[in-house]
Amino acid sequence: MVSRTKDLEQLGEKSLQALVDHQNLPEHVAIIMDGNGRWAAERYLPRIAGHRRGIQSVREIVTFSREIGIKVLTLFAFSNENWNRPSTEISQLMMLLERYLKQELKTMTENQIRFRAVGQIERLPGSVLRMIRSVEEKTAKHEKMTLILALSYGGRSEIVDAVRRVVEDVQQEKLSMKDLDEQTFSHYLHTQEVPDPDLMIRTSGEVRISNFLLWQLAYTELYFTQTYWPDFRRKDFLLALLDYQARERRFGLVKEQVANPNGAGKGGAPGFSGKSLSGEPTAGEERDF
Repeated sequence: MVSRTKDLEQLGEKSLQALVDHQNLPEHVAIIMDGNGRWAAERYLPRIAGHRRGIQSVREIVTFSREIGIKVLTLFAFSNENWNRPSTEISQLMMLLERYLKQELKTMTENQIRFRAVGQIERLPGSVLRMIRSVEEKTAKHEKMTLILALSYGGRSEIVDAVRRVVEDVQQEKLSMKDLDEQTFSHYLHTQEVPDPDLMIRTSGEVRISNFLLWQLAYTELYFTQTYWPDFRRKDFLLALLDYQARERRFGLVKEQVANPNGAGKGGAPGFSGKSLSGEPTAGEERDF
C-alpha cells in the first residue's frame, strides 16, 4: 500500500482523476482541517495567515467535491476546545467565518449546495449566528451536495446533548425505552439528516480523531496525510479518494460474503449484507481487512 501511494503521488492531477472510480465514491467525506497554525509558524507568519490560506483550501475542496460527485462534505472548523484559544485569535476566526459565508453564498446557490452548521452554535457571536441561519435558509432546498461545518462542536458533547433529548422525550412519553436502538438514537444527533461518513481525512500528520463525530465514525475509513490544510488541494483529495477505493469494506464479513452478499451458506442468512435495515452495520460487528 505504501509503495502504491508513493507511485500515485508521482502522477499529475489529471492522471489521478482518470483513475477514480466514480461508481465507488464515498457518499459522505468528513475532514479535520488541521495544520493552519504550523503552516504559518514555519513561514514566520501570524497564525491568522494560516487560517486565511486555509479558507482557500476550503473553497477548492468544496467546489471539487461538488464537481466530482461527493454528496455530503463535513468540515471540522471550530471545536469546543478552541474556545480556550487567545481571544484575539477567536475573534479573527469568527470574522473569517462570517466573511466566508457571505462571500460563498453565491457559489453555493450556483452549485446547488445546501449549507448546514452543527455543534453548539448558540455560543457563536450573534452576527455569525445570524449569517449561519441566513445561509442555511437560503440554501435549504439545494440538492446537489450538502456542506456541513462543525462549529463549536465536540463529539462527546453531541452525544451528551442527544442523551438529554432522549431522556426528555421518554419523560414526555414521546419515546418508549423499549424502542430505543442505535438507529433511533442516531436521529437525536446533529447529523441526523445525512449518512455517516464513509471517509474521514485528517491533514497535518496528526493521527487521531480529536473528539470529532465519535458516534458517526464507527465504521468510517480513516485517512491521514502529512500535508497541512493550507496546502491541501485537489490532488491531495484525489489521493485520499484513491486510497479509499483501494480498500475493501467488509463490516465484519469474510471475503466470500462481500463478493456474494445475497448468497446462503456463507456464514450468514440469505440476503444478509452486514448492515441493519437502516443501512448501518449491525451492532457488535468488527471490520476485518
